[in-house]
Amino acid sequence: MLPLHKDDSSSKGKKFIPGIGVFAHATNWIRSFLSKPASRNLFCFLLLNLTFAFVELVYGAWTNSLGLIADSFHMFFDCTALLAGLVATVITRWSSNERYSYGYVRAEVLAGFVNGLFLLFIAFFILSEAIERAFQPPEVKHDRLMIVSILGFLVNLVGIFAFQHGGAMHGHSHGGDGHGHSHGGHGHSHGDEGGADRQILQGVLLHVMADTLGSVGVIISSFLIQQFGWMMADPICSMCIAVLIGVSVIPLLQSSVGVLMQRAPPSLDRQLDTCYQRVQQIDGVAGIKDPHFWTLCSDVYMGSMRILVIPDTDVFRVSEQARSIFTQVGVRQLTIQVDRQE
Repeated sequence: MLPLHKDDSSSKGKKFIPGIGVFAHATNWIRSFLSKPASRNLFCFLLLNLTFAFVELVYGAWTNSLGLIADSFHMFFDCTALLAGLVATVITRWSSNERYSYGYVRAEVLAGFVNGLFLLFIAFFILSEAIERAFQPPEVKHDRLMIVSILGFLVNLVGIFAFQHGGAMHGHSHGGDGHGHSHGGHGHSHGDEGGADRQILQGVLLHVMADTLGSVGVIISSFLIQQFGWMMADPICSMCIAVLIGVSVIPLLQSSVGVLMQRAPPSLDRQLDTCYQRVQQIDGVAGIKDPHFWTLCSDVYMGSMRILVIPDTDVFRVSEQARSIFTQVGVRQLTIQVDRQE
């Protein structure tokens, strides 16, 4: 069982009692979820979403509607996104230590990547099942399908409203206290937990909005079946839901893979070249070698580089001027090695 903190004494030095220990850990996690506005909104919507997902699944099986079943599975995976986001909001607040000197802020990236893979899997499953049903459309019992579809749409609207007020749509911080510490002789802070929470919330919001459009598709197919008896509407609706899931998850996968593969921050692609030119214009600089820039987590950019200078150059002056140039574009930590040219 994961502790709520790296120094959580409840996970060591005490005898684990089955049932009681699990309940204590669950209580601690829930208390941590409710401690921040962003995670509290996530937790409340998780309960609502999970409950209605079961309702949709039961009604979908009862009415033989693949569209409703597909929408329920999408809601289940929305729940995994919510749960991953909840856990990540807690883990990202853990302090750094000797083994994890940067802290645990990349938990948000891992949560997004794993969730994206799950969503791609379910999108492929729904699409393949919908194509099969398109050739042999089954009879769908539409008498109670419309009401459940409308309720699902309302549940997703509640989720969008909750995320708007929880910080997913605007850029202020919900993350708590930042902490400053030193790497390589200079101080910086990557305690902007609001940035991490904001990416988590935006990723989940992306899925909820796609699910909302999916609910609209189920409502449309229910209307077409009820009014015109067009059974093909159900598999077509399912195909649309599968495409929406796949399209919505692509940006999340692209960003998370980019961070995990240590890609240079996309927002700095053009600015880095300008920064290199400005550094080379500093008096005494002969050249730049081995520039590396990457994203630690949301809006936290790191970098390292070597600067070659001519003999008798003030190394400290060059280092500080170069650091100032990259700080202006948002690089929070820059490790610079200054070598004299022989």
